[in-house]
Amino acid sequence: MIPVAERINGMFSDVKKAIKDRDPTTIHQLARSQAEAGAAYLDLNVGPGIADPVESMQWLVTETQKATDTPISIDSQKMEIMKAGLEVAKGPVLINSCKSLEVLDEWAALALEYDASLVCLTIDKRGIPQDVDTRLELAAAIVGTAIEKGMETTKIFIDPILFPVNVDQKQPNYLLEVCRQITFISDPPPHIICGLSNLSQGTKERGLINRAYLTMSLAAGLDSAVIDVLDKDLMDAAITTEMLLNKQIYSDAFLKAAHG
Repeated sequence: MIPVAERINGMFSDVKKAIKDRDPTTIHQLARSQAEAGAAYLDLNVGPGIADPVESMQWLVTETQKATDTPISIDSQKMEIMKAGLEVAKGPVLINSCKSLEVLDEWAALALEYDASLVCLTIDKRGIPQDVDTRLELAAAIVGTAIEKGMETTKIFIDPILFPVNVDQKQPNYLLEVCRQITFISDPPPHIICGLSNLSQGTKERGLINRAYLTMSLAAGLDSAVIDVLDKDLMDAAITTEMLLNKQIYSDAFLKAAHG
C-alpha cells in the first residue's frame, strides 16, 4: 500500500496555528514522525480560512522538506495554490487533486510539466456519483483522457470518493466493487486511493471502522489511502492484509520488517 500521511493539514488546530505563526516546530515534528511511521507521501493542506494560502503552501512545503526527504503530496483543488507548492517541491510529488473530469486537461498538463503523479476524483458536471456504474464510467474516462495527454497509468490515482458510513451506509460496499473493477480498466491499472478518515467522520468507533474497511478495500484492489500513519494499529492491519494477500513475504517478524 502507498500510505499518504494526513496529519499536516490546517484543519488541525496545531497545524493551523503553526501556519499562521510561521512556526516550523510542529511541522518538523509531524513530518519526521509520519516519515518514520512509514508514510510514502506527506499530504500538505493549508486548510480553510488562511489569509495567504499561496504563500502559506510554499512555506509549508519548504519547512516539511527541511525535516525529511519523504515525498510531498500537495493537497488543494485550487490551481494557484497547487502551482505555488510545486514551484518549491523537490523530488517526486503527488498532486491531490483534480476535482472533476471537466478540468482534467489542465491538471494533467500540470502533472506532466512537473513530472508528478495525479489524484483524480470521480466527479463531473453531474456531481458525485451515487452508484457503481457511474463511478466506473468516470474512472475509465479519466484514465483514457490522461493517457491521451501523455500520462502513464502508474502516475494516475483514481479516488472514487468515500462517503461517511453514517451518511449513506450503502456507499462503502459500492466502493469495494468499484475498486475491484477499476483494476481491469488498463494494463497496468491506475492506482486506487481513498481518504479513509472520511468513512468514519462523525462516528464513535473511528479507529475500528477505519481498520476494518482498510483491510476490506485492500483485498478489493485499493492500493493507496490518505490515512493517519501514526495509528500503529491501522498501519499494522494494512501490513498484515498485504502479507495475507501474498504481497509481502511472511516471517515471524513481518511487522518489524515492514516498519523497518
